[in-house]
Amino acid sequence: MGIIVSAAVPTVWLRPRRALPFFSRHPWVFAGAIGRIEETPVPGAVVRLATAEGEFVAWGLWNPASAIRVRLYSWDEDQRLDEAFWFQRVREAVAARRRLFGDGPAWRAGRMVSSEGDSLSGLTVDCYADHLLIQWTSLALSLREAVIVEALNSELASAGIWRRTDTGVVSKEGLPRNDGLVMGHAPPSDLTVVEHGIQYQVDIVEGQKTGFYFDQRDNRMAVAQLCQGRRVLDVCSYTGGFALTAAAVGQAASVHGIDGSAPAIERATGNAARNGLADRVTFEKADAYRFLEQAIQRGERYDVIVLDPPKMAKAREQIDSALRGYHGLNTLALRVLAEGGVLATCSCSGLIDRGQFESVLAEAALSANRRLRIIDSRGAAPDHPVSVHCPESAYLKCVLTLA
Repeated sequence: MGIIVSAAVPTVWLRPRRALPFFSRHPWVFAGAIGRIEETPVPGAVVRLATAEGEFVAWGLWNPASAIRVRLYSWDEDQRLDEAFWFQRVREAVAARRRLFGDGPAWRAGRMVSSEGDSLSGLTVDCYADHLLIQWTSLALSLREAVIVEALNSELASAGIWRRTDTGVVSKEGLPRNDGLVMGHAPPSDLTVVEHGIQYQVDIVEGQKTGFYFDQRDNRMAVAQLCQGRRVLDVCSYTGGFALTAAAVGQAASVHGIDGSAPAIERATGNAARNGLADRVTFEKADAYRFLEQAIQRGERYDVIVLDPPKMAKAREQIDSALRGYHGLNTLALRVLAEGGVLATCSCSGLIDRGQFESVLAEAALSANRRLRIIDSRGAAPDHPVSVHCPESAYLKCVLTLA
């Protein structure tokens, strides 16, 4: 992957009356907003975004294969998207984490770069002790990998950097599927991270997404505070984050986690044993809907239920089916929830906003004939900041409710 260098910077002109969102610093310029293009920029080229009348708006990177034709990075006409610029953006992102975490354990177990939230649209970087994992969601920015890696190394000494590709982005961006070692040593399959005093072995090479869901860090603690002496069910438990925190920190009486992935269940079971929690925490490979339906038939009740399903809407045409899926899952959970119990329900589908998700909860409560009160409505942990200029990047909803 190499930087695209061009002596002349092509101009991309917007359609008339389409400039306001970009003057307001929204970073995504979709194809429909573009009126005409000077010459034919190569993929990854720096381009100058201008109004229909030619007024400068911002500097960005061009990708003709993506619905997001231009991602914007600077609104300063005197700024250039050169190596010094990318170094500074990475430096600012890492400095923000130092302010958040100081020298605490989260400093070496969390997200160091969060795409739009750090004005680096198309890049996420997670830190796992001495290893970094980078994930590209922009072809154009990925062509700057060498300088980005150099910048990361200058700020975060690491034993190795591993690259993973989001399979859902490959076709949308024209990104090559190119997972592998970028520099240093490959991460071990039993890499250990510590969160809230709990040790987790994670696999950042073969595990889901980037290996561990740091975005739920604070939500796991919030749920744990409601679990003392309770019987807890963790649906879509993955490697056991909510389950183990409920037991270790929240002092739950018992916790049962279910997940459809056999490797995740094996990893979660090992994590429970590793932390001395196997007597109170169990895991089972099961389909979420079928397990809840069978629990209803058996008359089982849980005091606290966590729903943290995978993303259900990856494209706009999937929104309706996703809303139905969330409705069905939450309705079943409410039928298993004990009177006065807590339902902590999550959605990581960015295409579904908080209002839509909470409306689904209201409909699920009616379907289950349950009274439901929202006691907290939460988002991602602070190392996953959201740009005020790109609110749709606030993908995670974690709603705590009381029945």
